[in-house]
Amino acid sequence: MVLLREEVPSFARYPFELPAVASLEKLDFHPKVTYIVGENGMGKSTLLEAVAVALGFNPEGGTLNFTFSTAPTHSELYRYLRPIRGARKPRDGFFFRAESYYNLATAIDELDREPAFGRPIIHAYGGKSLHMMSHGESFFAAFLNRFGGNGLYIMDEPEAALSPFRQMAMLARIHELVGKRSQFIISTHSPILMAYPDSLIYQLTGEGIRRVELEETDHYVIMKEFLNNREKMLRELLEGE
Repeated sequence: MVLLREEVPSFARYPFELPAVASLEKLDFHPKVTYIVGENGMGKSTLLEAVAVALGFNPEGGTLNFTFSTAPTHSELYRYLRPIRGARKPRDGFFFRAESYYNLATAIDELDREPAFGRPIIHAYGGKSLHMMSHGESFFAAFLNRFGGNGLYIMDEPEAALSPFRQMAMLARIHELVGKRSQFIISTHSPILMAYPDSLIYQLTGEGIRRVELEETDHYVIMKEFLNNREKMLRELLEGE
């Protein structure tokens, strides 16, 4: 993915003023799994959303066929991104957004209430309305049923409703789909989800974007420190020591 810097109207306004965007020239994606990580406010979701929209996905999520719009809030960054596609074209694709997953579930229910000749859309998600499950169950239903392989899957914070056990199960599902010629681009805060071994991790910082290993991410370092020194860190947090 290349940023058409010469066409950007101004790097002094949002979202181009974000350090991750202002310093961006080209972003290479791993053929299996690419992670985009960083602290809140660094532009992870903004960048991932722009990548997805530049590739033809609906800003609120879903497949390339979804066109519903609840609240158009996506930035104009996608207009200045140029995808560089490989020779192999994916047969499947999905943009998963934890933030707007409720809207996606509602859109599926509404479309299935309309007369149609084919099978209901919800059959591709396990056959049960996503609103009739817990948040985590509905997330996992999409991962298990809708993601079929030979696809490009872009996911923004998929761990939002998943327990640590489910996050590990999702890692196994990612591996299964990678074995079926799939590619993932994932924005996440979860050190568990970041742990896929054959992958790239880009960390967004106040200085821009840098490639890191799992053990170098703030998420891993802080979680490890807390678990290994829980009492000390709790004293520092709660007593101000």
